Amino acid sequence: MRVGLVDDREIDLDKLNAIVDGMDGVEVVFSTLSAEEAYEQIKKESIDLLIADIEMPHLSGYELADIIHTHALHIAVIFVTANSGYAVHAFELNVHDYIMKPYSRERLTKSIARLLEKKSSADIAGRLYIKQKNDIHILQKKDIIFIERSGRSSTIHTRTGSIKTYLTLNELEGELRERDFLRSHRSFIINIHYVNHFSLYAKNSYTVTFEGIEGQAMITKEKVDFLQAHFF
Repeated sequence: MRVGLVDDREIDLDKLNAIVDGMDGVEVVFSTLSAEEAYEQIKKESIDLLIADIEMPHLSGYELADIIHTHALHIAVIFVTANSGYAVHAFELNVHDYIMKPYSRERLTKSIARLLEKKSSADIAGRLYIKQKNDIHILQKKDIIFIERSGRSSTIHTRTGSIKTYLTLNELEGELRERDFLRSHRSFIINIHYVNHFSLYAKNSYTVTFEGIEGQAMITKEKVDFLQAHFF
């Protein structure tokens, strides 16, 4: 698991480093006293977990978590803070944990261990099960190129063909939480690894073409900007 650490108090950051560095299966990708620097690192580096203080100057840990949540980045967040006042709002952002200072080594390591176990289970579950009348289709998630909603059904386009399902895009999006997939438009989910070309369609939208398939998807300008900033 790749982890980023940010706390504007050096003594607290040193404590985080000492605890996290000593855990098996965990790599500290960046450790910084600046939330702005943490934000720049999140854009450049792929991490699985951000451990952050909340109250920091200029950019708060809560604002960092809000950016992660708003842009659907697959980064878990653990807050370590001396302020309990953000707890309700933090869990609205679906943070993994909210740890009050001062905390013990065991409290933090147990929280990270729970996340490691959850991530391991998610890595194993790399398949999508689609029920269709009397059949069950088992799809490798890595083979899904894009998904299109039309009328009352969704079409899943894969490297080997297409399958229709009555699952909604919201339901499918819940099954495809991997970093590879992006809800590019209200009617489309795309696998960013197959994207080949964007072509301007209207003022605020583009068509997307993919490697190995003739079908096209749509993407909003906002999501194109997001991809350019965080992936390409």
